[in-house]
Amino acid sequence: MRYNPLGKTGLKISELCLGSMTWGTQTAQIDAHRQIDTALEHGVNIIDTAEMYPVNPLLKKTQGDTERIIGEWVSKGGRRGDVLLATKASGAGHMNVRGGAPISSTTIRQAVETSLTSLRTDYIDLYQLHWPNRGSYMFRQNWTFDPTSQNKAEVLDHMEDVLEELGRLVEAGKIRYFGLSNESAWGTAQWLRLSEQRGLPRVASIQNEYSLLCRLFDLDLAELSHNEDVGLLAFSPVAAGLLSGKYAPDVTPEGSRRSFVDNLGGRTTPQVWRAIDGYMTVAQKHGLRPVQMALAWCRTRPFMASAIFGATTQAQLIEALGTVDVMLSDEVLADIQAVYRAHPMPY
Repeated sequence: MRYNPLGKTGLKISELCLGSMTWGTQTAQIDAHRQIDTALEHGVNIIDTAEMYPVNPLLKKTQGDTERIIGEWVSKGGRRGDVLLATKASGAGHMNVRGGAPISSTTIRQAVETSLTSLRTDYIDLYQLHWPNRGSYMFRQNWTFDPTSQNKAEVLDHMEDVLEELGRLVEAGKIRYFGLSNESAWGTAQWLRLSEQRGLPRVASIQNEYSLLCRLFDLDLAELSHNEDVGLLAFSPVAAGLLSGKYAPDVTPEGSRRSFVDNLGGRTTPQVWRAIDGYMTVAQKHGLRPVQMALAWCRTRPFMASAIFGATTQAQLIEALGTVDVMLSDEVLADIQAVYRAHPMPY
């Protein structure tokens, strides 16, 4: 397992991050705790979660259960110092959390206190803002994204308000560092500029979707990441299971994510299957497991801090962890690039 810098924090995080969003729905607590132990044994040192988890399905009655499951592990194991905990504050429109209130200094304070209680810890290593209040082009919203309704002065006032509260939380020892999620290059640049001007907490990372099938990060955000030392925490690096090869237009394994969310968050378009076939062909040609190829490719990206993967079963977890032993040859990378050029935006 390699370890990459977490921005300018001085921390090193494992190139694979254990995702947790199904813990409490598809994954029972006993299995989640086993996943944590196994991942740590293989060198993973960071777990990503969120106050709104679990998902599949996303329900009011289960909201917060994932953090509580992690908290049970923390309270029983005495290994808090062995793992970095990253969680997120929900924002506008997530009705299961604070009635969908937007992120503000007030809601940040409330959210942090609740997460600390749920996680059974005195501090959160990486506290992330799950969604920008002003909106985002993530999750297929890029097709209709229109920023012209944004009020720049209001956006910057909001950012300054939140940064000041984050500064107070850092000073109190309740969080160590903060990151963004589902953000844009412009938005990230503003957070960075304001923190520098005001001496407030600096963005350490940005958690956006990134995979062979979703490469929006490759351009402006990649440039920002390189020049500003803001690494990517990639979510859905296996494209919600599409890059495992287990799905087909008429094939949905029982208990899989697609059995709960039919279109996998807008990913199952007619054209996506041609792209998947292309990547499956590359994996077969080179004797690679598709999941391991997808994760190994993410690990080659120069802006990658860590790829967040999730597993419903222990077997899936072991397969994903095995990607650290997979090195992709120049020939494999060339074949991957050829498929990408043929199918650049399959969803």
